[in-house]
Amino acid sequence: MFKRTRTVFLKDPSFPKVITLSLILFFIFLADAILSFWAPTFIEDSFESPFLMGLIMSFSSIVGFGADVILPQIIKGISVRKLLFLSIILSLIFALSLFSATFRPYLAIFLLAMAIWGVYYEFLGFANQQFVSDSVPFKSHSTAWAIISVFKNLAYFLGPLFAGWLLYLSEGFLVSGVIFFLLIALLVFLTSYKNHARPLEIDVTQVNLGSELEHWLVLFRRVWPMVTMSLVLGLIDATFWTTGAVWTEKLSQQSFFGSFFLPFYTLPSLFLGFVVAKWGVFSGKKRVAIVSLLAGGILLLFLGISGAIWLQLFLVLLIATSLSVTYPMVDAVYSDILARMGRKRKHLIGLSNSTISISYIIGPSLAGYVAEQIGEKLTFSVLGILTFFVAAFLFFTTPKKLHLPQRIIKMWD
Repeated sequence: MFKRTRTVFLKDPSFPKVITLSLILFFIFLADAILSFWAPTFIEDSFESPFLMGLIMSFSSIVGFGADVILPQIIKGISVRKLLFLSIILSLIFALSLFSATFRPYLAIFLLAMAIWGVYYEFLGFANQQFVSDSVPFKSHSTAWAIISVFKNLAYFLGPLFAGWLLYLSEGFLVSGVIFFLLIALLVFLTSYKNHARPLEIDVTQVNLGSELEHWLVLFRRVWPMVTMSLVLGLIDATFWTTGAVWTEKLSQQSFFGSFFLPFYTLPSLFLGFVVAKWGVFSGKKRVAIVSLLAGGILLLFLGISGAIWLQLFLVLLIATSLSVTYPMVDAVYSDILARMGRKRKHLIGLSNSTISISYIIGPSLAGYVAEQIGEKLTFSVLGILTFFVAAFLFFTTPKKLHLPQRIIKMWD
């Protein structure tokens, strides 16, 4: 039974900051969702290979993984607002570089665009984790992440719909729309500049990749259940936004309702985010995350063997419903741990972000390969089987409390 927090988050001083950050993120993610929907189909059409499309999409996460290793050691004194500003600028550059490939679809141009994509997404990850763990009360972490997820998932619900309409006009209109939304994000950011000024308190003398990997290994031994769930969630998300985007395009050619396949993947989280926020879950977050992930795996299995479009859409809604509970619970557990790490939190942020990067390195290429062998739809069944067995294993092996080696952590840096 959930223990409800007594904190009335709406009256908390951090609430306006959470809303302004969420609004900035909404327009950044809306632009990202439009490009995420367009990129897989654009790349696959350019090279006529789902597997090569997956490899190119994976390159962004290879670069992102490198950023996860390096960033914690070179972002001395950088504030959340600087990370947000860099994210907006890099997103603009990513959109323009991807658009340039419409004139000359060279592999080098696609790889450059993917590299920029990987870096700016890591900046966003560091900014979000730093903001919640630093500016939001401990007992309100799950509530803050639920609110942020509502704005994020609204953007990813609307993004594919905007993308379909803009692509109907032209690719130039699509990129113009992306630039417009990013400029709105920049405007909101500039009007709320002081809300995100607190710097990261990091003392750095040099970049030491070996040392950072050693820190990650120490942390992984204690937080491996959360890392494992993040990896599986990343694989699911990567599959939906690559193979799923291509499948959405194919379904839309069969029926107008088929164009809702990918948007429905984000729809339930718009409502369940508020439900999770109302729960104010303080304990048992890990168990809630695991059970909802287990349900998602079963539903993915049935999605791959379903036939009618209406049934596929219904199953996607159910999958998204279960995962929209898992995501904020996992983020909240990470935030709880970060709050206990003090100035050394940067290493766990890097580890958690790198997990998503690894899943996006593996996910698109693996999904593309499976899709070439058995088709896009059955790829979801393969993913469902994997998710089910991992979640079942976590259900029986995850400790009730994750303890950190505080003495070792205090000796770092």
